[in-house]
Amino acid sequence: MKELSFFDTNVLVYAEDADEPIKRPLAIELITQAMRDGTGVISTQVLQEFFVVSTRKLGIEPATAQRRMQLLTRLNVIQVTADDTLAAVDLVRLHQVSYWDALIISAARKGGCATLVSEDMSHGQDINGVRLQNPFIGAVHER
Repeated sequence: MKELSFFDTNVLVYAEDADEPIKRPLAIELITQAMRDGTGVISTQVLQEFFVVSTRKLGIEPATAQRRMQLLTRLNVIQVTADDTLAAVDLVRLHQVSYWDALIISAARKGGCATLVSEDMSHGQDINGVRLQNPFIGAVHER
């Protein structure tokens, strides 16, 4: 069985950001491969954040953002529940992470993911059995 990877919002946004010539192709490659392999996981929270960031920060039209979101639902989508929100509070208390990051970690764990692909958290750290991986480390300096 292949290892599942959870994608944080920032990776999905980089795949759309024309102002990120180094991170964009890396993000596209990771997402495309995960779709092909069936190993990518996101949550409803990530889909919601993607819409907000892509329309507000990147200026993508809402209809275009919606089509991108529909494409992203080819990944495994975890529904965030009330129990998940409470579990996130425990992660905040135990690991001193932000609530929103804790909710993503909780969803990653719920989705059976060994890895959380994100630029926003401490690379290599293991939180509740989920290893944090920043796919962009070194990429900016190598190119």
